[in-house]
Amino acid sequence: MGIDRKTGVTAIGAAGLLGLGLYFAVPAAAAKPSPSPTASSSAAPDRHKHKHPRLHAARGARGVHGEMTVRRDGKFVEMAWQRGQVTARTGTSLTVRSEDGVSWTWNTTADTKVRKNRAKAALGDLANGDRVMVWGDQNGTTRTAKLIRVPDRKDRPRTTPS
Repeated sequence: MGIDRKTGVTAIGAAGLLGLGLYFAVPAAAAKPSPSPTASSSAAPDRHKHKHPRLHAARGARGVHGEMTVRRDGKFVEMAWQRGQVTARTGTSLTVRSEDGVSWTWNTTADTKVRKNRAKAALGDLANGDRVMVWGDQNGTTRTAKLIRVPDRKDRPRTTPS
């Protein structure tokens, strides 16, 4: 059973939108504490009333990096994403370190899109220490950034002082 190009592009787009939606929705849901149960409530909570049960299950979960295989133009391709902090930047590469200590170097091209504070930006606008979200293609251990996003201050996860 083959999938035509339009269906494949739609599926990839939907997956990307779902990923971005989760990127914004999960931290927002996790930041809102749920009310404590009261002694007067004798019945167990009805899980079917929750608008998004899958999001409810993922509350508080926040991925830091990952890889996936998708079908594009009839071929399977590898894609990767990473959330972390910029530790190095050269003319054609960006090194990002995730909270779990994983560092990946991303190649950049003229086609790499950069968004900083919800506006178009240039690679030169990125600085060491910037918190970023990077999406791109992967071929073996070579990663090529397609999109680099620096979230607004309000989108950034809250950190507790140490």
